Amino acid sequence: MPEGDNDVSASPVVTPWNVEGAVDYHKLVAEFGSTPIEPALVQRIERITGERAHTFLRRQIFFSHRDLSQLLDWYEAGQPFYLYTGRGPSSDALHLGHLVPFMFTRYLQRVFRAPLVIQITDDEKFLFSKQDAAVRPLEAYRQLGRDNAKDILACGFDLERTFLFADTDYLAHLYPNVLRIQRAVTFSQARGIFGFQDADNIGKIAFPAVQAAPAFSSSFPHLFGDNAQVPCLIPCAIDQDPYFRMTRDVAPRLGYRKPALIHSKFFPALHGHQGKMSASIPGSAIYVTDSAAAIRKKVNKYAYSGGRDTVEEHRRLGGDCDRDIAFQYLTFFLDDDERLADIAEAYRSGRMLSGELKAELIRALQPMVAQHQEARAAITEETVARFMQVRPMATWGA
Repeated sequence: MPEGDNDVSASPVVTPWNVEGAVDYHKLVAEFGSTPIEPALVQRIERITGERAHTFLRRQIFFSHRDLSQLLDWYEAGQPFYLYTGRGPSSDALHLGHLVPFMFTRYLQRVFRAPLVIQITDDEKFLFSKQDAAVRPLEAYRQLGRDNAKDILACGFDLERTFLFADTDYLAHLYPNVLRIQRAVTFSQARGIFGFQDADNIGKIAFPAVQAAPAFSSSFPHLFGDNAQVPCLIPCAIDQDPYFRMTRDVAPRLGYRKPALIHSKFFPALHGHQGKMSASIPGSAIYVTDSAAAIRKKVNKYAYSGGRDTVEEHRRLGGDCDRDIAFQYLTFFLDDDERLADIAEAYRSGRMLSGELKAELIRALQPMVAQHQEARAAITEETVARFMQVRPMATWGA
């Protein structure tokens, strides 16, 4: 039955560092100026790849894009592309929301046989941290980055086509493009995009160029040689879009192609359908390190329900799938479309109670997390070092 108290009156806040309130994705697309992903585009991806679209595409979890159609035009014309995604290490273990872009990127890498670069922004998290540097020094974020890399690689990326790097290790290679971007963006523009304040340290103001640089293939000469025009596709949550609006704006002035983007919705917190899951809010997150018992306890105790106040009322009026967190999580992680439709019908009709819906989610999550933990246990420091080695790689093809 209903748990939590969500205030829907406040306007939503969506920035690269903070998401609060009930997000209207249609309004967000209009505000950001991106393009909705229509069924025809999903069908085109299926035709090109010869495979059924990923669950996240079929269910509009990845729902918006910039220039994805043009990227597919280039791909069909024989011009391959590379993928770029990343992670800002702020906790020693990822939660389920952190996995979403990596699960989807792994799908894209496999079906398009595309090379991939994964950026670990240990510098960003150090610069933007609210903790005193003496309490959590730069070295702590470097270590978090190595720990997070193991969880990322446990998603199953192809060693022959994946380069993972930490900014504090690879910045010398990025720096020529970082400088070009920094010179092309004024402080006034950066403040307008990111909301920087006079009290912010200068590292924050300089950082967006570091996140922008991997979107240009010339940042990776060991992968692409002197080809500065390899198209790039960036899968990311839509709160990261401001970084890449800036990137796309400066690209023509630098003589580069604009990167294409594909945006995901936010993975909701356990305690309510607004905002997104956060590692900093107790009870809002399920971690990839959680045991089966911990998953069961968190879902049963914290998952916001779309059910009614009493069993009798629920049987008569049915539950609200749009507000029920257990159902929302199933839309991410239950691949069987027919089973999901049956659950939705049973819940909305009142035949399925909130506790039964939570049990469905627990049965879906426990083996998925256990499988991830098994894969993660096989990722050693040596494995991470191999993925992070600056080296030539297979780029495209079988």
